[in-house]
Amino acid sequence: MTAQTILFIVIAAVVALAIVIFMYGYKTKYTGKLRWVFGALRFITLFSLFLLLINPKLKQQNLSIEKPKLSVLVDNSGSIASLEMEEGLRSLVEGLENHNELQEKFDVRFFAFGDAFGPLDTLQFLAKQTNIEEALNKTDELFGDEIAPTVLLSDGNQTYGRDYEFGSRNYSSAIYPMVIGDSTQYTDLKIEQLNTNRYSFLKNEFPVEVILVYNGKSAVDSRFVIQQGGSMIYSEEVTFSEENNSRTLSFTIPSSRVGLQRYRATIRPISEEKNQTNNSKNFAVEVIDEATNILIVSDILHPDMGAFKKAIETNEQRKVTFMEPRDAGAVINDYQLIILNQPNRSFSQIYVEVAKLNKNTLTLTGAQTDWNFLNSVQSYYEKLATSQSEQVSGTFNPNYGAYSMEEIEFSDFSPLETEFGELLFSVPHDVILNQTIDGFTTGSPLLATWELNGKRDAIWDGQGIWKWRAQSFLQTESFEDFDAFLGKLIQYLASNKRRSRLDVTYDTFYYNNNPVVISAQYFDNNFVFDNRAQLNIRVKNAETDEITEFPMLLKNNYYLVDLNSLPAGDYSFTVSVEEEAVARSGNFTILEYNVEQQFLNANVTKLRQVATNSGGELFYADQLEGLIGTLLSNESYKPIQKSNQKVVPLIDWKYLLGLIALSLAAEWFIRKYNGLI
Repeated sequence: MTAQTILFIVIAAVVALAIVIFMYGYKTKYTGKLRWVFGALRFITLFSLFLLLINPKLKQQNLSIEKPKLSVLVDNSGSIASLEMEEGLRSLVEGLENHNELQEKFDVRFFAFGDAFGPLDTLQFLAKQTNIEEALNKTDELFGDEIAPTVLLSDGNQTYGRDYEFGSRNYSSAIYPMVIGDSTQYTDLKIEQLNTNRYSFLKNEFPVEVILVYNGKSAVDSRFVIQQGGSMIYSEEVTFSEENNSRTLSFTIPSSRVGLQRYRATIRPISEEKNQTNNSKNFAVEVIDEATNILIVSDILHPDMGAFKKAIETNEQRKVTFMEPRDAGAVINDYQLIILNQPNRSFSQIYVEVAKLNKNTLTLTGAQTDWNFLNSVQSYYEKLATSQSEQVSGTFNPNYGAYSMEEIEFSDFSPLETEFGELLFSVPHDVILNQTIDGFTTGSPLLATWELNGKRDAIWDGQGIWKWRAQSFLQTESFEDFDAFLGKLIQYLASNKRRSRLDVTYDTFYYNNNPVVISAQYFDNNFVFDNRAQLNIRVKNAETDEITEFPMLLKNNYYLVDLNSLPAGDYSFTVSVEEEAVARSGNFTILEYNVEQQFLNANVTKLRQVATNSGGELFYADQLEGLIGTLLSNESYKPIQKSNQKVVPLIDWKYLLGLIALSLAAEWFIRKYNGLI
């Protein structure tokens, strides 16, 4: 408290005492003990009230002991079961949970990881993927600024994600890996990787690349074959040795039938192999009759054109062709979608042909667009441009309803360049991206679509889209998100299929180690997305005739169901809307591939390197006591005493209010008891 506050308290005490002396010492009708009792109670009341008015602030200091954190990351993936280490790992977890000295020294936190990371609940070893790097990264985010060693109970086999060996170099605390599984190196042949396209065109050939790996010391011979049904369609003899322990085979397979074509690749096992699961892999290719041909018409060179081509052709069903306006008019009928880049008067014939053939279009505008020409050549929209450019950003419209899409944080991307002016529509349209400047919406769309008389069109009013694709890669280390966003726009525009109240999106085949996702959109009679509907999907296994029903969950502007619980096989499905006579059906296939069963033993090399990179130490599954002893004896892991000083106003002190109430109640009771009131 300050000197001024102490002075006020002293004055308050003097004033309270003076009032009491005046009331019960100078002018009073009470005598004897009552006068002293009433005087004391009144002094307490008055002085307490004065203290509340002064409201001095008191400093309260609390001391607490904080134990160092100990994170235990437990591998809950299928590879632990494949290595037959389930009970051994459960025993290790139980030993750490029940060790009194360890619990006394550390604040022990248990986490499980596989294809997801979270607090440890039960160990079932059902995860179909393993991402050790994500588990380490999230643990570092949780406890990176504290003393928090990490125990990693894993076989060290990661199936996706960034390499955890290199990521561990930036880890804040020491990592103590404990090797789960056999570290013995067995003789083994396996298909390390198989690469092929998802789609092929009829009467073409699709490429296949296979990487075969051999673990062993003596030279061996085997045969690699690909079968379709009972027929062998490719075969090759392969030889391996300790020095030449890998082979890459590249070949093509003809596409002779339309539809989903399933294949099985096999490297024939040698006699002493322990694990033969990794000798085979199923894959599939969908053979389609024709490609979606897209024409980009432009008379300028711009990086946006390259970005569009790259993004569109990530889907092998689509092919992009570039032409100048003077050459494109005669071939427009050969394409399903025409992309018009920065139109000017040289596009006059193009617009005539587009209107005559009723072709769908995507118009890209920017600083070099001739808006006087564009306003006159079509009647859907206009822009009173001023020949001055401006920088605009885009924000995603979650209520866009023409088709389902995942949101991307476009507002964080670099601005696009466009001509200054408001874009006005004369037809009903749906906005995908709203135009913003410095975070404020201008009311003008940046990207919009519309559909009239079976013809679909769109406009993207901004150039510099190549920067967005590059920035998406920098943020996610993949072009996938941006390419998927643009791919759905292209798919919508390239199709003349009549719009339905219930649209269902799905793939014809899935691998069972990846998400099996089906999405749907349902619209009311006015084709406005209905987020109150109840959608269900009924799935039937073609082999067993088993029928399973799932509810579809609402997410943003579409309904979604994850069918990862289904086993591999062929399925038919029907999506229906409750209390509505609307339904859509389809077929899909789930291909068997369990990447977690591909491992023979624990990856000791990587786990040891993780320990070295982080300053920890490697242990094996039979060295639990050694691990605990190392953690207990490490003087770096000590509890920290923390002092927390808190300033508390006296008015928050409830005891003082209680004292006032008690003194007033006591005074009233004594007066009542003595018949004075």
